[in-house]
Order: sequence, then C-alpha cells, then structure tokens
Amino acid sequence: MAEKTQSKNRDSIPPYIKSIAGSLGGVVEAACLQPTDVVKTRLQLDRTGYYKGIAHCGSTIVKNEGIPALWKGLTPFATHLTCKYALRMGSNEIFKSAFKDGETGKLSLHGRLLSGFASGVVEALVVVTPFEVVKIRLQQQKGLKYELLKYKGPVHCATTIIREEGFRGLWAGAAPTVMRNGPNQAAMFTAKDAFDAMVWKKQEGDGQVLKPWQSMISGFFAGTVGPVCTGPFDVVKTRLMVQSKPGAELKYKGMVHAIGTIYKEEGVFALWKGLLPRLMRIPTGGAIMWAVADQVTGFYEKSYMEKIPI
Repeated sequence: MAEKTQSKNRDSIPPYIKSIAGSLGGVVEAACLQPTDVVKTRLQLDRTGYYKGIAHCGSTIVKNEGIPALWKGLTPFATHLTCKYALRMGSNEIFKSAFKDGETGKLSLHGRLLSGFASGVVEALVVVTPFEVVKIRLQQQKGLKYELLKYKGPVHCATTIIREEGFRGLWAGAAPTVMRNGPNQAAMFTAKDAFDAMVWKKQEGDGQVLKPWQSMISGFFAGTVGPVCTGPFDVVKTRLMVQSKPGAELKYKGMVHAIGTIYKEEGVFALWKGLLPRLMRIPTGGAIMWAVADQVTGFYEKSYMEKIPI
C-alpha cells in the first residue's frame, strides 16, 4: 500500500506548477505570434475579398497603418494568453486527478479527453471570451489617426463595451468559443501526452526533462488537430464578438444563425476563413508554449519528484 501511495504521488505534478509553467509559456508565445493573430482576425472579418491572402493582408496593414499595427491588441492578447494557459494547465491537472482511477492512480484515454475538454470549457468562459472580445474589437479598427478610433486601448474598449452593451457584451460569442476550446484542448492534451510517450518515451512524473526542440515538435503536432475541426466555430466566434451596434438590429442572432448565414451568403469555405494563419499560429504557439512549460515542469520533476523513493 505504501509503494502504491508513493507511486501515485510521484506521478502527480501540483496544479500550481502547471499554472506557472503555462503562464510563462504564454508570455513568450504572445510576443512572438501576435502579428499572425492580427492577420487571422482581419481575414475572418473580410466579407468583400479586400485581402487577397495572408501576405497581402500583412503587407496592406503595414503599408496603411505601419508595422506596429501588426501588434494591435498585444496587451490584452498577452494578458489573455498568460491567464488562459495558467487556468488551462492548472485546471487540466485538477480534472486529471479527479478522473484518475482511485486504486491504481492511472488515467484512462476517456478520462484524459474529458479532462482536456473540461479545462477548455473553463478557460473559454472565465478568460478567453472577454479577452478576445476586447482584442478583436481593437484589431478590427483600421487607420492611423488615434483620435478617430472608437476604442483607445484595452481598458477603454472594455469600459465602452460595458457602457454601451452591458457586461454581457464582453461574453459575446461565448457559445462558439466553448465549442471551439473544449474539443481543441481535449485533442491537444491527449495528442501531446501520446506523442511524448510514443516518440520520446516520456511519462509524466518520471523525472525526464525533454529538450526544448523535443517539446516543440510534440507541441506543434498536438496543436494541428483542433483548428481544422473547429474552424467554423472560430469564424463564428469572431463575427459575433465584433458586433457592436447598440440599439440596431444585429446581423447574427447567435451561433447557429451565424453559421447558416455565413454558409448561405459566402459559401461553405467561408466557415474556414483564416484557417491557414490559424494553423500558422496555434501549432507554432503550442510549440513555443510547450518548449517553455516542459522546462518548468521538467525542472520540478527532476528536482523534487525524482527524489521520492520507488
């Protein structure tokens, strides 16, 4: 019984360590990948075909608005990623503990998927939706003249939304965000653990520290599945979040209505608008985040968990 208890302790990393690891990874990711997120948002909001592709969109933004425009919304994006990853990684560890077998301490594939899905739902409702509403409202603004912009910055944007639309305005698009993030995280966590085990022979709690390039390969692979499957929810989320016409009739009444309207007016492929920059951002972002996070958790495993006698 004592050996079983020690084994279960050895296999568990505290949620706060996972939260710290995730938040540090989020800071680095945000600094590197904000331009791709700006391009993705502009492409998703383009209903007229003004932008001819990723390169044209990026060059047009730089030409008309300057290089700093590629980092529009960086403050809420960086804060959003830091909080999101801290909550995602920490809550996933809590859910994993809850779904582990009480006798063996092992986590089944079913439990791993449920843990990832649950952590995705939590992050979507608590962090992702309000931060992305602010980020997207800032990113949609075009032009160089500060005085002509409706939103002057993240705080001003948030307070304006609350004043004009109420607190519920910050949670516009919550349903498609949940539908996007839940499956995304279920796929991502499961794929990351499976890839680590199959390719690098790495099991959580074994004291092995992956090299950053190994973590990047695993993280990149794990981040490719979700965006393809949940592309329509991401497009709908963006369209719903950008609606800001107090007193006027909204074009999209909700998630289902938005999907039907986009399909009817723009065709089925419009539901995957921005997929390429999203695939450039999310798997790459996952690679960067896991390269940092695995070093933090690996250090903890090697420094503390490895000393627990088997």
